[in-house]
Amino acid sequence: MKLFKVLVLASLAVLVGCAGTNPMQVASNQEVVAAPADKAQVVFMRSSFLGHVISASLYDVTGGKTDFIGIIENDTKVVYDVAPGNYQFMVVSEAADFMNAELVAGKTYYAMVTPRMGAWKARFSLQPVRADGSTDFNTADKNFAQWQEKTKRVEMSDAARQWFEKNRASVVEKQEDYLPVFAKKDADDVKARTLLPSDGI
Repeated sequence: MKLFKVLVLASLAVLVGCAGTNPMQVASNQEVVAAPADKAQVVFMRSSFLGHVISASLYDVTGGKTDFIGIIENDTKVVYDVAPGNYQFMVVSEAADFMNAELVAGKTYYAMVTPRMGAWKARFSLQPVRADGSTDFNTADKNFAQWQEKTKRVEMSDAARQWFEKNRASVVEKQEDYLPVFAKKDADDVKARTLLPSDGI
């Protein structure tokens, strides 16, 4: 029993040690405005108690690049405007996971950053928010309005950019390690992890 308590306390210490002040800055305008007519917009949201002390970072890895989008903590959201087209996004913590996207101009898309337990701390996945009510994460769900209201919009800052430059090598290493795992998913699994044109609102 004593050993069990020690292990539990040690695990908690690891989790708390991973927490920190988000270097992203709180946006002065909390409203998520409509996507520009010539752009598509992706809103990444996170709202879950599990793993709430652990930060995750977001990237545009389309075509093998590693463009830093931002750091997302619990109860925050990050807005990303891009040209319409096909994209691949990555979330990184202890490991990396991916989501594809087929984006149409003038539409706003939503994705949830969801936790799952890893070896030592929470890992994260990206879940498309559907516009047709076909999954647990969808715009018709009563929780969708709560996610929008509860999450605070954060934006890029110099401190966040410095964090990325300091951790770039580790991020790229995880990208290279875990992308082949995602690539082995079957077609149905990949579709389930893809924002579709019809998901835009």
